[in-house]
Amino acid sequence: MEISKFIDHTILAATATEAEVKQLCEEAKAYNFFSVCVNSAYVAFAAEQVKGTEVAVCSVVGFPLGMMSTAAKVFETQQAIKDGADEIDMVINVGWLKDGKFDLVKNEIELIKAACGDRVLKVIIETCYLTDEQKIKASELSVEAKADFVKTSTGFGTAGATYEDIQLMKDAVKGNAKLKASGGVRSKEVAEKYIAMGVSRLGTSSGIKIVKGEASDSAY
Repeated sequence: MEISKFIDHTILAATATEAEVKQLCEEAKAYNFFSVCVNSAYVAFAAEQVKGTEVAVCSVVGFPLGMMSTAAKVFETQQAIKDGADEIDMVINVGWLKDGKFDLVKNEIELIKAACGDRVLKVIIETCYLTDEQKIKASELSVEAKADFVKTSTGFGTAGATYEDIQLMKDAVKGNAKLKASGGVRSKEVAEKYIAMGVSRLGTSSGIKIVKGEASDSAY
């Protein structure tokens, strides 16, 4: 197992500079990470940096709160893909989910998936704000809307991925969507356990330390 190919090498800080994104891309190429994950403003720049390599470009959408209008999220998705994004990680409207407005949640995911075309869509359900029942429902809605992945966290909430949440989500999607653990994935031991549980992708800014078997104090 090549653990690097499970990693979306990530920089999503509000303070991220072009030089830091360039470094991220150079690291992704050097360590053979699956992708670089950046805010949509940096997609075109990142795509240019990894052009001609196997490293994909992942853009977050509606990040990190998920409370933008659906139209804004769809437009951000379209622009990110135009700029060279291979994958989209969208944040759901958690308030809608908590209010039981499931049709709105599902419709938004469907519209963003349509905007993605043949690109991969990962749905961030932000587990730290949800009850177990809501985590299950969000995962089920993502499958119904034809998303490719369900993802635990933005890394900007009150907590990140947990083994318990991944198991809940795995049971909920029943093999009809892949799993991405993000937020707090900071060691090789933790990464390997998630992979053993069936996770297909790991979102982390600690990718280098993970592949080297070193500990990290990074928040994401």
